[in-house]
Amino acid sequence: MEPIGFQVTVDAADPHAQARFWAAALGYVVEDNDAFIRDLLEQGHVGDEDVIEVDGRLSFAIGEAIRHPDDLDADPLGDPAPRRLLFLHVPEEKVGKNRLHLDLNVGVARIDAEVARLLELGASELYRVDEPASVHATLADPEGNEFCVQ
Repeated sequence: MEPIGFQVTVDAADPHAQARFWAAALGYVVEDNDAFIRDLLEQGHVGDEDVIEVDGRLSFAIGEAIRHPDDLDADPLGDPAPRRLLFLHVPEEKVGKNRLHLDLNVGVARIDAEVARLLELGASELYRVDEPASVHATLADPEGNEFCVQ
């Protein structure tokens, strides 16, 4: 079987803020769909209620995506698929522990510095583990989604 491309989709109360946080956290780039959205508006395929202005450009109101900087020209359904996170608005609040989370692999020597940088971006530190099998810090993004720095 040939490998299948994928993206990770994250439910969010504010997908645009989450996209900015995670783009800064990972060194990714927020997708710029301004020209595409303007074309859709002009053709009547979407209405003003479907879009929002974020950081001086139009975005879809329902969500925002980020990509690895090397994948900016990649087609999301293409071969290979881009490294992409999509944040979609949902009305429900987060109510429990994540069933899926990201591990940011920076190396043990960089954990403290990376945690400090992420706290400046709006993350909060939940706890640390320093055991023979694992050394990591567990943090939460601005909406409470857990992730690890290891």
